[in-house]
Amino acid sequence: MLNIVLIEPEIPNNTGNIGRLALASGSRLHLVKPFGFELSDKRLKRAGLDYWKHLDVIIYDSKEEFFNTNKNENFAFFSSHGTQSHWDIPFKDNQFLVFGKESVGLDKTLLKTHSNSLYKIPLYSEHIRSLNLANSVGIVVFEGLRQLSK
Repeated sequence: MLNIVLIEPEIPNNTGNIGRLALASGSRLHLVKPFGFELSDKRLKRAGLDYWKHLDVIIYDSKEEFFNTNKNENFAFFSSHGTQSHWDIPFKDNQFLVFGKESVGLDKTLLKTHSNSLYKIPLYSEHIRSLNLANSVGIVVFEGLRQLSK
C-alpha cells in the first residue's frame, strides 16, 4: 500500500481526482489542513464521483499533527526543485508520497529539511514549470506500484 499525502490542497477537483486515484490504486489518502475548499464542495464530490464514501482517508488539522503522527514513516517529497527523479525512489510498502499545494508546492522549510528525499518528475520542455497535481500524483503512484510489483 502507498500513502498519498496532500499538504494544504487548494483545488477541490484535484483532490477529488486524487481520491478516486487513491481508491483505484489501493492507496490511503492523507489530507492536511488548511484546505482551499470545504470537503462538502460539489466539485470535490463530482471529481471523486460516488467513490468518495469508499475512500480510506485521514484528515489532519495541521502539518505538525501529520508529521508527529507519522514521524517514523518512510517519506518521499515532491517538488519541481527536487534533484532526484521519481524513478529513483526506493519504494517500500507503506511509502508516504508527500505533495504540496497547487499554487506554491511544499514550503521552503520542508524542502530544506527533507532535501535527501526530495524528488521531481522530469519535464522535457522549458515552456512548462510543473504538472497538474492530480497528474503528478498519478505518475508517482503508478511508478511506485510498478516497482513494488516486481
